[in-house]
Amino acid sequence: MVLRIAVQSKGRLFEDTMALLAEAGIKVSSSKRTLLVQSGNFPIEVLYLRDDDIPQSVASGVADIGIVGQNEFEERAEDAAVVRPLGFSKCRLSLAVPKGCGYDGLKWFEGKKIATSYPGILRRFMQEKHIAADIHVITGSVEISPGIGLADAIFDIVSSGSTLVSNNLIEVETVMKSEAVLIANKKLDAEKRAVLDELLFRIEAVKAAEDKKYVLMNVPTEHLNDVVAVLPGVKSPTVMPLATEGWSSVHTVIEEKRFWEIIRELKQLGAEGILVVPIEKMIL
Repeated sequence: MVLRIAVQSKGRLFEDTMALLAEAGIKVSSSKRTLLVQSGNFPIEVLYLRDDDIPQSVASGVADIGIVGQNEFEERAEDAAVVRPLGFSKCRLSLAVPKGCGYDGLKWFEGKKIATSYPGILRRFMQEKHIAADIHVITGSVEISPGIGLADAIFDIVSSGSTLVSNNLIEVETVMKSEAVLIANKKLDAEKRAVLDELLFRIEAVKAAEDKKYVLMNVPTEHLNDVVAVLPGVKSPTVMPLATEGWSSVHTVIEEKRFWEIIRELKQLGAEGILVVPIEKMIL
């Protein structure tokens, strides 16, 4: 039984998705000349589509699962299930207005024309806030709309914000945060569900290892309890006696964002020979 996954055919989400599959040990050709490609070592085939076609393809059963931006999934409002957020291709959907326009809160948008490629999400937000705005749907470069007099404001994807700056716009309200999500058809049979479970097992192992380092060090045994107290091991650090009397070897996993803070404490407690190793997979 082969599980069919819909994947964006180009762009950052395509690159991040293919990297995830590769890290999960799934070999797939990324040739853009072929619409459908089967893996050579896992019961999965990849269907390359436009990102806005992925939610419908999964909901209708053309694909069994898909990886798509949460923003696209919510905009299309198709009847599929979100299985897991994936933590990459992060962005936000925000309202932006021209600099110096006198923006003083959400009520500023009352009666204003807003250009967007995400009318569904924006319409729901405006209804929730009881604001009557004129939503103008644009599929191209939304950010130029105020500058050419097509709209008073925009609602669009923001990553770094540099595009807004270059168009003399400022971000004023974040409506939603988005990242890549794994979605699935709600009617998968038992065999396809089993393949999906194996895929999820591999993804969990890859994601668990992200932003973590495996650290080995030599520690004076008299300071062992103090060292263990500052280590945030997955369960508890591994401690082994060394051939040299009075010394122990300690192994643990540390989150990269806390690495330098913890290493400084370890050095102060007498840790030596600290070795830091990247983690490829981690099975919890």
